[in-house]
Amino acid sequence: MADNNQGCKITLYWLEQSRSHRILWLLEELHLKYELKIFKRRTDKLAPAELKEIHPLGKSPIVTIEAPGSDKPMVLAESGAIVEYLCDHFGKGNPTLVPERYVAGREGQVGGEREEWMRYRYFMHYTEGSLMPYLVMTLVNDTIRKSPPFFVRPITSIVASQVESAFLTRNIDGNLAFLEDQLKTAPDGGLFLCGKDLTAADILMSFPVIAAGQRVLQDKKNQEKYPLLTGYAKKLQEMESYKKAVAKIEAAEGSFSASM
Repeated sequence: MADNNQGCKITLYWLEQSRSHRILWLLEELHLKYELKIFKRRTDKLAPAELKEIHPLGKSPIVTIEAPGSDKPMVLAESGAIVEYLCDHFGKGNPTLVPERYVAGREGQVGGEREEWMRYRYFMHYTEGSLMPYLVMTLVNDTIRKSPPFFVRPITSIVASQVESAFLTRNIDGNLAFLEDQLKTAPDGGLFLCGKDLTAADILMSFPVIAAGQRVLQDKKNQEKYPLLTGYAKKLQEMESYKKAVAKIEAAEGSFSASM
């Protein structure tokens, strides 16, 4: 059997209720061997201080790679950067994770890129740049609504509701409608955002889409409003490599939740 790891030792520092599960899924999709180190959030929902021993910001995901001949492990942080690096070096066995870039005969030309690749490049940045901030703000807004002492909650609830109605709801709905349209117009009638094949961009998108699914797409009206997006969220969770990643956590922790 081929050594997909190329002699490298890969370690994923996984944190519950975080973006790190996408990296675990990618490692499974790439058929890589890895060590999994699991961390729990503190009572204040922040990451444990131990992660700062690996990377100064103490966030998750973090991946370390010990390559043959290297003096010390390479430390990778930020989901997009990790995904790109893993695909660059270990993705040859699964070439559809990064779509072919150019139309034949137009290699290196401005505008010669294939639609699948243009979508891939866009969604690799859209995930964290456009969609996730609104979901994080929704989580913060819910905390503002629920956390204060009971006698203050009527006030914080009013403030949170105003922020939700004036800003969050319309922006989240706008993004969900956009994603519904992107799925409707995917190349080759594909079931994924970039076409008929799963890409690394879909893996990055899985966290906000599944999280949105649990918060928004559970409502029957929204399921009828965004049928393709509802099906997309379900399809991602049915991918064999995704289920293997979930099983790894369930075996270690007894359960798994994709929520934020």
